[in-house]
Amino acid sequence: MSERGGYPYRSALVTGASDGLGEHFATELARRGADLVLVARRADRLAEVAARLRADHGIAVEVLAADLTEPDGLDRVRDRLADPDRPVDLLVNNAGEFGGITPLGNRDPVELDRSVRLNTLAVVLLTRAAIPGMVRRGHGGVLNLSSVAGFLAAPGGAAYCAGKAFVTSFSRTVALELTGLGVHVTALCPGSVRIGPMTGARTRLGPVLEPGPVVREGLAAVAAGRVVQIPGREYRARVWLHRHAPAPVVRWIFQRGWGHRNAEAVRSRTGAAGPPAGGPAGPPATTQEYEREVR
Repeated sequence: MSERGGYPYRSALVTGASDGLGEHFATELARRGADLVLVARRADRLAEVAARLRADHGIAVEVLAADLTEPDGLDRVRDRLADPDRPVDLLVNNAGEFGGITPLGNRDPVELDRSVRLNTLAVVLLTRAAIPGMVRRGHGGVLNLSSVAGFLAAPGGAAYCAGKAFVTSFSRTVALELTGLGVHVTALCPGSVRIGPMTGARTRLGPVLEPGPVVREGLAAVAAGRVVQIPGREYRARVWLHRHAPAPVVRWIFQRGWGHRNAEAVRSRTGAAGPPAGGPAGPPATTQEYEREVR
């Protein structure tokens, strides 16, 4: 059963709740006694998660199947967040995608548009929908899933990294706007997180974090009003290094690890002459490989 009475948010809306970190957020919030609105595209999978959480924790769970990259789906979730008769105390903007892992010039424009809409526009508009009611009530929180990738440069994931940098900056600014109003906004910036059939303790980016501690750290951060939370001591050190090391050193690190194969991929698509042979290994070749390396 749930542990009611300890966590300040009594209701929450979680996007991307059908699997991955979103399902972990929903489970942890249910354990704390929060009633839930679960949002994702897969209605069947959402129904399974909702039934489990109701049975295990005795909470109310509402299912809202919506594609946040489509105007109709986004509008329905915005309307639910703004409903004054059914207040939402905590918004968890978890939904996001890596998209195709390839140099930007090789990305499919339609897929790229969808990825950017989900990773940035949906976060902005859902946050905008939730804030007025939270301010009126003098209580609320928004937890935006960002990433350490937003502090770095990862060839093959340009739009993803830029999108996460946007989410972190957006969260910082809105948090300042809401100072003293009882509403907290937090950007949670994990590195590699063990989701699905991942193996091994480390990736090229750093250690693989377990989802449970990452979720609990994020929920604690928004409740405490911390604006940016980076789980894991090593990831915090890496972000500090990338933010403070000289720019030529940072570029050298990434070019040494990924640059040659990235250049080869671009040239192969455009028909340009190839690079010198013998370059070092490049970026992950698939979305699954990239997901293991950058959250």
